[in-house]
Amino acid sequence: MTETQYLLEMNHISKEFPGVKALDDVTLKVRPGTVHALMGENGAGKSTLMKCLFGIYYPDAGEIILNGEKLEIKNSKDALNYGISMIHQELHPVPQRSVMENVWLGRFPMKGLGPFQFVDHKKMFEDTAHLFKDLDIDLDPEVLVKTLSVSKIQSIEIAKAVSFKSKLIVMDEPTSSLTGNEVEHLFRIIRDLRKRGVSIIYISHKMEEILQISDDVTIMRDGKYIGTWPAQDMTTDMIISKMVGRDLSQRFPDRDHEPGDVVLKVENLTSTNPRSFKNVSFELRKGEVLGIGGLVGAQRTELIEAIFGLRSIISGNFYINGKEVKIKSPADAKKHKMALLTEERRVTGIFPVLPIIENTAIANLDHYQTPFLLLNEKKMRQDTLESIKKIRVKTPSEKELIKNLSGGNQQKVLVGRWLLTEPEILLLDEPTRGIDVGAKFEIYTIIAELAKQGKSIIMISSEMPELLGMSDRIMVMCEGRLTGILDRSNATEEEIMRHATLYMA
Repeated sequence: MTETQYLLEMNHISKEFPGVKALDDVTLKVRPGTVHALMGENGAGKSTLMKCLFGIYYPDAGEIILNGEKLEIKNSKDALNYGISMIHQELHPVPQRSVMENVWLGRFPMKGLGPFQFVDHKKMFEDTAHLFKDLDIDLDPEVLVKTLSVSKIQSIEIAKAVSFKSKLIVMDEPTSSLTGNEVEHLFRIIRDLRKRGVSIIYISHKMEEILQISDDVTIMRDGKYIGTWPAQDMTTDMIISKMVGRDLSQRFPDRDHEPGDVVLKVENLTSTNPRSFKNVSFELRKGEVLGIGGLVGAQRTELIEAIFGLRSIISGNFYINGKEVKIKSPADAKKHKMALLTEERRVTGIFPVLPIIENTAIANLDHYQTPFLLLNEKKMRQDTLESIKKIRVKTPSEKELIKNLSGGNQQKVLVGRWLLTEPEILLLDEPTRGIDVGAKFEIYTIIAELAKQGKSIIMISSEMPELLGMSDRIMVMCEGRLTGILDRSNATEEEIMRHATLYMA
């Protein structure tokens, strides 16, 4: 293969931040009309490399060549002008504006002459409708974005990228919030773009997707280029081994804990929302990992948020260690030694502009308050450093802004935050969503260690292997109802799926 066969060449790219060498002599070469998967653990440098391509960062060394022409990309506008679009992992739409205004933001079609120009809403509507028809996207161009689901907003971002008539589109974790049907629709769009000669750089942690949609696979590790291979020559085990630099045949830690007495009993819990959960009853034992499985819309998140006092209930009872308790707010839940790790860490978990020390201590501020209503910063720093060491957070220091950490390390900081409150019951909602296999194993190890210490854990997961590999029992929900509780010994993917669809028409 000669050099001229590449649409994009990123040669010897390096980028350093204070205390961190994010990219170290990285190379990426993308062929025209192909889907090129970019893989690696969290913190491997994938997103940093793409931000250098898109003009968000300027590399310290290296060159970027597109269609044989060496480029200097100073900002995102330059990248778009060169025919490079990027769909970011974190979506930032303008929620108060319409779908079509979000698609054409910054380049509205205008009508009129000279200083007397106005936005041509009719043309904008027609252009958006044509674009959506071409991509088979079923959306009203005039509806407000704030009324849409995350998956629909993802579709808008894809349409916007295509509307630039880009030769190269970067998709960073595009399916993290999509259902199975929505993923298949995205893949149809990607295949159509590939037929038109558009190249896609596809970042994902989902192995099955990578092997299904990709032509080539590039793997990075610790900010360095490991290699590029044809996707058809790769297997899941090969990708994992090259990503983490070690054999990960054991995907889950050894289980050496035995559940004890009942710690939490939930009786006939029913939401005030008639479309949410109804009459849910279950028990959680000391030192147990109780998994919760189900499809999208099963109301699993709503259930554990109600247990933590975040959602109101119309009926139901809670018993902790045999004694009835009232949980009407998160403060009540914390008082009863509960902790909640929320599903969307970027939205309801981290405080991105604050350092690790404040993100770690924030759920336990009462503990650090002095008689003069000040905070004992020395104690906060000491506990944060112990937490970083205990749960193996990779960071230059406790003063690093949490937004600069990888997703897996952000998640570990949040786990450390709640462990400082000394909980006995942990509610974990999708604890490994959007993090790589290496970081997943570290989170699994923390969960297993907590169970061994006698902590009781409820874990929601949409990944079957995770449910089966980590749970002592699995509680399955469908459309707000509890449809079965399976013991570890007889739980299978087929049995979980059967219970997850029991109430479906």
